[in-house]
Amino acid sequence: MKKNLFVLTLFMFVFANAQNKFRETPKLTTEDLKSERSSKFTDAPAEVLFKSSHFLIDYNGHMYQKVSRRVKVYNKDNAAEYLSHEIALYDNKRDPPETLSELKAFTYNYENGDIVPTKIPRDERYKSKEDKNYTVTKFTFPNVKNGSVVEYSYIIKTPFLGSTPKILIEEAIPVRYSEFVLDTPTILAYTINYSGTLSPSQRIVEEKPMFGKPYQTYRFAFENIAPFQNEKYVLNNTNYRTGLMAELNSSMIDNKFTSYAISWSDIRKRLYEHSNFGLELKKLNSVKDVLPSEIKTIPVALERADAILKFVQKDFTWNGERSVFTDRGIKNLLSAKVGNSAEINLLLTQLLQDAGLKAEPVVLATVDQGTLLSYAPSISKLNYVIAAVYVNGKNHLLDATQKQSEIDMISPDALNYSGFIMTPKEAVEINMRYPYRSKTILSVDAIMNPDGTFGGNFKDRDTKLYAMMVNSRYNSDKAGFASSYKDTYKFPITNLKQGVQGNNDFETSFDFTSDSFVDAIGSKLVFNPLLFLYSQNHNFDQKEPRKAPLEFYSAYDRTKKVTITIPDNFEFQNVPKSKKFRTDDNALQYSYVVTQNGNKLTVETTVSIDDSVYPKEYYPAFVQIFNNITKQEAQVVTVVKK
Repeated sequence: MKKNLFVLTLFMFVFANAQNKFRETPKLTTEDLKSERSSKFTDAPAEVLFKSSHFLIDYNGHMYQKVSRRVKVYNKDNAAEYLSHEIALYDNKRDPPETLSELKAFTYNYENGDIVPTKIPRDERYKSKEDKNYTVTKFTFPNVKNGSVVEYSYIIKTPFLGSTPKILIEEAIPVRYSEFVLDTPTILAYTINYSGTLSPSQRIVEEKPMFGKPYQTYRFAFENIAPFQNEKYVLNNTNYRTGLMAELNSSMIDNKFTSYAISWSDIRKRLYEHSNFGLELKKLNSVKDVLPSEIKTIPVALERADAILKFVQKDFTWNGERSVFTDRGIKNLLSAKVGNSAEINLLLTQLLQDAGLKAEPVVLATVDQGTLLSYAPSISKLNYVIAAVYVNGKNHLLDATQKQSEIDMISPDALNYSGFIMTPKEAVEINMRYPYRSKTILSVDAIMNPDGTFGGNFKDRDTKLYAMMVNSRYNSDKAGFASSYKDTYKFPITNLKQGVQGNNDFETSFDFTSDSFVDAIGSKLVFNPLLFLYSQNHNFDQKEPRKAPLEFYSAYDRTKKVTITIPDNFEFQNVPKSKKFRTDDNALQYSYVVTQNGNKLTVETTVSIDDSVYPKEYYPAFVQIFNNITKQEAQVVTVVKK
């Protein structure tokens, strides 16, 4: 924004006057402090009494975010996330950094008929450097008891006017009142992006003078909000919480109109004009001698693309930073061999182009950023880049940040419904969901001893996308990954082995012994033939109506195969029968297959999910199928001496 158009003075007075136009922070009452539970949600461990996010933009190119929040604590042991707070400030080392001011935080208790405040001392606020761009101020409320009220307020000043943070209205606890307010000079036009299902109790959008200048005001207020319940099988529950954010779409300064993001084509233009995106892509001369000639001359296009992907995976390493823009540039990446997601995958795009392939960058928002919407263009949500190569009439996705990725198997964090291929001429929406099927195969080869104890071997194998996901968890914490198996299975485990196999599957295996699988009833030995792979419950147990679709990273098959060998002088009785069931459209299928060969019994079950996303209306079908699965797998077998 052009500087020195108009300078706001006496800022705190101005902000107070602006706030007075709306609802002021209510006075803390003895009734608030004396209350022992929420009047509407009696089991809630805490309740938000008031929260406000008020954004004010001045004519000097600054945005001020005033945050106010007051929370009543009913059960402090179950309300830990509300007893501390973190404030992140951004500094890109080019623009003026974000700054924090007017931080106030108190704990209030009701003692001897009086409201007694406890202020957080300045020396108990901690500032930490999270990475090169973010500094975080942290504090914890002191003297919190059941019945306390905790409250904080502060102001963040930022030069970044492109968008506001997304303000979530719904929380895990009830909220009595929440508001989002934006006051902006009329020379700036913002789009209010709205998510969720709640309707505001008050909504004001109006133009009026403020501080002697024309302003546009947006205000959304919500009251008596129920706790938001996270649902299982959702990649990012925040996508379905009510929330608001404002994004700059145009400006009119000195009678010059500038459009920033009216369409995805506008965003494409901005990206291609950006020195850390489009101008980097144009530097093809810098990569002409990077690829070995034997890769460039591979005759089959998709095999050539695969070889280039493997080359980048081998020679370059992702530093873990996500961005749609390069940081130090591709030239630096070529020498340092380490870079952010944009540098790695823009280089991949250039190398594909250099090898004669039709390749373009794909920009997207990772799962934790929220879903991109075709009707709500947003450059501020973009934080990741991959490559698309067009072969035989089809776009294939490639992501070299992941060492184990393959063509069309990109980082799970990028599987976020839609991305946009940004060509030099157009922006094209593309489906980001994983197109293939992954498998999990759990196999047990067990021998029953005459005394009813068992010994054997277990293998847990994952394929395709699941293998990459499991390997990522394994590499991030190998000791913790191993412990998770020992904590899950409460019997002696030996010879534990874990790792990627030659075909890129990931496998965990171990030997086991146990004396807890069998119940002896007289002379009979009774046990579940699935042994420790049997589960009494399943995760499709939601009682409330489903709000979100069912989201899986991949269509999948989950197979459990248990083979049990008993001594020659024993025999099986009451062997369960095979059974299959499915939904009418075959979207969800299950089989329970029993095979007996003398003293050897094999039970193999398979759950098949044919898609990675299902509408919420499918949830009752999943409940019904998995109820039947649990009953089917509860069957037992009897072993007796001949």
